[in-house]
Amino acid sequence: MTTIPDSEILPLSLEHTFWTWSAQGKVAPIPVTRAEGVYFWDTAGKRYLDFNSMTMCVNIGHGNQRVIDAIVAQARALPYAAPGMATRPRAELGKLLDEITPPGVSKFMFTLGGADANENAVKLARGYTGKHKILTRYRSYHGASAGAMALTGDPRRWPWEPTLMPGVVHFLDPYRYRSTFHRNNPDIPEAEFTQDYLNHLEEIIQYEGPETIAAILMESVTGTNGIIIPPAGYMQGVRALCDKYGILMIADEVMSGFGRTGKWFAVDHWNVTPDLMTMAKGLTSAYAPLGAVGMKPEIADAYKDTIYQGGLTYTAHPISLAAAIANIQVMRDEQIVEHAAAMGPVLHRLLNDLGEQHPSVGEVRNIGLFGIIELVKDRRTRQPLTPWNSSSPAMNALRKQMLENGLFVYTHWHTVLIIPPLIITEEQLAEGFAILDKALAIADQAAQG
Repeated sequence: MTTIPDSEILPLSLEHTFWTWSAQGKVAPIPVTRAEGVYFWDTAGKRYLDFNSMTMCVNIGHGNQRVIDAIVAQARALPYAAPGMATRPRAELGKLLDEITPPGVSKFMFTLGGADANENAVKLARGYTGKHKILTRYRSYHGASAGAMALTGDPRRWPWEPTLMPGVVHFLDPYRYRSTFHRNNPDIPEAEFTQDYLNHLEEIIQYEGPETIAAILMESVTGTNGIIIPPAGYMQGVRALCDKYGILMIADEVMSGFGRTGKWFAVDHWNVTPDLMTMAKGLTSAYAPLGAVGMKPEIADAYKDTIYQGGLTYTAHPISLAAAIANIQVMRDEQIVEHAAAMGPVLHRLLNDLGEQHPSVGEVRNIGLFGIIELVKDRRTRQPLTPWNSSSPAMNALRKQMLENGLFVYTHWHTVLIIPPLIITEEQLAEGFAILDKALAIADQAAQG
């Protein structure tokens, strides 16, 4: 096998790659050579602190030898099996997932990632209920395939309309900092705030006709569109509405699952069991591609005598399943979920301290190691630092300075997301926040100007 020198990685990648989520003439990728723990290095030997778990997915950190060894061992024993075959990793992973998912979620369909997990959850819901509409939220993201993009509420779906999957209806998120209903009453008690958004959802259900609605699909904690944490009683209220109207509840745990919020799954914070639950990303900590749909047995039983018309060549790929098994075992043995829970208050304190020092910080939020900084031009009016669905010179300069100083973060519109590997220490968090602190002078200048 020929190995190209480090100096050729970037030019050859630019020459031959068509890049996703990018204007092809404006891509500026980091040429990465290796990664370990919470850091990765480029071809020049520069070290970056990974504050985004690459793509919100490397939950156990980079280079875990146990997971790598499990992948190698599986490749030697059985690198592939047809989708209709039973294998040791398929049996073992199903058992493990049954142990960590909410009680009652006990059957699992394996996919390649989060988008096709969400699409298959919708297919299962439609087939089980005989109904076709799916309700999702406007500040949601559920994947980039045609079906998952239709489910997505944010502007990433606009370029592909009207050719997307039909039957999707969107509703509003319970987003307290930018509440549509409470702009003139921001201090409304949380119970009233929650009830107003449940009333809004119930009104949509009535307008659309519950007899036409198969499922309500939600990110348990909204991810890239704001780390919107459900207010007290909201998830239980959605569960109650689904039960009242005969609608299935689908929890998208692709980003929020596998310890990200300080529990195995975000729904665990509210003791809610969805009818279907999708997962990916932290399922293998991205050591191999894998997604899954967890479901209650009655949904699987609906297909005992009816063929489920769907499948993938790489369904339950043994190497990916082996990575997931080892990943879950590492999380258990090293108490990574518990560590994420313990780091949650540390991240909360660092976020609050940062907010107090910078006038450009409008609000900070986190649940576990799932955090965000909202940057504003004016704290009083809450005007975002960038217009809706765009960036700005200040945000571009902010991200550039953080990268130059070795901090890799994800910025989205006017927000900075803090989503590090779950193994991160308090000292490493402080290291990243020191870089953030200096870079926010750019945002402060834009806000004051």
